[in-house]
Amino acid sequence: MAELRALLFDLGYTGVATLLNSGNAVFCAPTGTPLEHSATIAAAISSRLKVEVPVIVKSARELEAIISENPIDAAVHQHSSFLVAFTQDTKALSGLAAMESLVVPPEKFAVGKHAAYLLCAAGILESEAAESLLGKAGKPATTRNWATVLKLQALAGERDA
Repeated sequence: MAELRALLFDLGYTGVATLLNSGNAVFCAPTGTPLEHSATIAAAISSRLKVEVPVIVKSARELEAIISENPIDAAVHQHSSFLVAFTQDTKALSGLAAMESLVVPPEKFAVGKHAAYLLCAAGILESEAAESLLGKAGKPATTRNWATVLKLQALAGERDA
């Protein structure tokens, strides 16, 4: 994570903070779009760190929308088994709707305007839907559990303060 922070600083981003060893970072950028930042960061990671990884960038406003549009009520003890799927292009979310057939109650699944949501009531390892989301079907997406999403929101809020 120290290398990721240094890379982001070198690219000119300010207020860079990373979250544990999760591959998540929060930063400030005076100009540019999330899509532009995604491409710039992915290219820098590839050339400097020699790692090919998808990079998804969401603005603080987009993260707020993802949190506020969440249609699934997950209890605090379920936050680690409640997945949020992020895509850089929201059109890719529609492809995740096919996972609905893998959802077994009491699991819950929803595709919103900005993200997809999967509550794995019996745990992530027990869920065929989670396996699909984390595997091939989720290729255009990256997932984070709800606890991580809320921590990223708190970090983003600290940048605004």
